[in-house]
Amino acid sequence: MIEKVNPSHPDKVADRIAGAIVDLAYTKSKNPKVAVELLLGHGNIHIIIETSEDFKKSEIDSIVKRIGGNLKLDLQVVKQDPHLSDNQIGLIRCGDNGIFKGVPLSHEEKRLSKIARDIYSKYPSDGKYVLDDKKLIICQSNAKTEDLRKEYKRRDTVINPLGEWSGGSDVDSGAVNRKLGSDLGHSVTGGGIHGKDLSKADVSINIYAFLKAQKEGSEVNISCAIGNEYVDGRPYSEIVKIAQKYVNRIGGFEKLAEWGLF
Repeated sequence: MIEKVNPSHPDKVADRIAGAIVDLAYTKSKNPKVAVELLLGHGNIHIIIETSEDFKKSEIDSIVKRIGGNLKLDLQVVKQDPHLSDNQIGLIRCGDNGIFKGVPLSHEEKRLSKIARDIYSKYPSDGKYVLDDKKLIICQSNAKTEDLRKEYKRRDTVINPLGEWSGGSDVDSGAVNRKLGSDLGHSVTGGGIHGKDLSKADVSINIYAFLKAQKEGSEVNISCAIGNEYVDGRPYSEIVKIAQKYVNRIGGFEKLAEWGLF
């Protein structure tokens, strides 16, 4: 059983804005420190950024308008806590405590990922989808149920069970890292992968564990403590490089936020 939401779901809009802010931080520094908390909905967006970098409100507002539309911005930018900052002086050390799990993707997860992308290519607006061994559920805004039924004719498919709907942040709120199952599949543990730089374990070790599980074809379990120089038997700097290579390959943190890891 798995759920997937598309990039126009309010929670994913929040993830995408947070990702774009992290992308912006990497244009200002090779190794920025940044953590973004974000809540949007009903015409407003509230953003708190803890960072080593300097951001202009106009830069953040431009990102918000490009991804989220005409939202009224409430912004707070603060410097990263000095103890956290000192942790990274001289060496790349693990940026947080945590437990992490990587799980090979199932046929079900791959199938729903393709279904979600196919629907979104035709209806690029708020939508969410569920697949289990008994049924497929499609909730897609701004789409005629009869049109979706022509595409998905299986008897066990449920389409817009409450009727046709408009969706978006005018009827729902969005927050960063609220759709972890959609991002990580069955690899979910505690931390989310959006709105943070690569020094953060939630980003780098989550990505590393997921990729390792796909390569090895078996479940991977990893734990770490803030300040660790070695994680999973290798320098933490190597894990960061593996995660960075993956993020760069897909086009950055904003792109990562669109669909997560699958």
